[in-house]
Amino acid sequence: MKEMAESMELGVSQQRGATGSRPRAWLQNECVRVGLAETLCTYIMMAFGLGSVAQVVTGQGAYGQYVSINLGFGLGVAMGIHVGGKVSGAHMNAAVTLTMCAFGRLAWKMLPLYVFAQFLGSFLAAGTIYAVYYEAIYDYCGGNMTVTGVKATAGIFATYPAPYLSLLGGFIDQVFGTAMLLLCIMALSDQKNKPAPAGSEPIAVGLLVLLIGISLGSNSGYAINPTRDIAPRIFTAIAGWGVDVFRSGNGWWWVPITAPFIGGLLGAGLYKIMVELPHPGTSTRREGPVEEESAPLGNQENTSNNVCV
Repeated sequence: MKEMAESMELGVSQQRGATGSRPRAWLQNECVRVGLAETLCTYIMMAFGLGSVAQVVTGQGAYGQYVSINLGFGLGVAMGIHVGGKVSGAHMNAAVTLTMCAFGRLAWKMLPLYVFAQFLGSFLAAGTIYAVYYEAIYDYCGGNMTVTGVKATAGIFATYPAPYLSLLGGFIDQVFGTAMLLLCIMALSDQKNKPAPAGSEPIAVGLLVLLIGISLGSNSGYAINPTRDIAPRIFTAIAGWGVDVFRSGNGWWWVPITAPFIGGLLGAGLYKIMVELPHPGTSTRREGPVEEESAPLGNQENTSNNVCV
């Protein structure tokens, strides 16, 4: 009788252990890990970035200037890479993800997961900053949520072109800015060139974003990131700014979605042709798993061979 009781207790204990391990096993699924990490690191980047814009706009210059926004996004990118770099690679940018897929550094089947995670993180960050700065925004604009004008506030969340900028000029601006981003990211992760020292990748990429902001930001706010722009834009359309967020700038909204994809491919392709392929001993044909030197930021694991099981 005693042995039967002990056997029953052991069975219950094993059942509890199996039940308790299910959530952990689910969280350790590769797709779940990557999706959660990419969502969180994008959220971190966007929360700091949008927060810096909100502070500058609503403070009317008393709490920072344009360079504050550059620093906010640059340091936000660095923190985002620290948060998710070893899990998802911390792309935080659909143009980066598409480029990595095109150059064989990430499986194509992972593209939808990354883009969705980036969109979700950006959308949630926009909602958070809206809540945190709601009273400041209301006080600044008197409750009149406008996209253009002296007291416009939609630019806190999404990018809009300068009054002088044409759609063609803006398209070129976004292509060039994103090309510079991806070209330099390729260089920072090229182990046969002068890569960022191990452990310094987050600050190196953050400085790169800061550099783009202070040199290529005045035309249209240097979105250089489709998911960074469209998710907050949709949020503002829902939150009170209305459809003007899509009409403003002669229908500007589609430019920061499409141009960065083209720019990313051009920039990475230019680096590969002019620098990477001419490396001594580099073969144009690669077989087997992608080597570590191919990692987007040179500091993550398993992003090229993710398996969702």
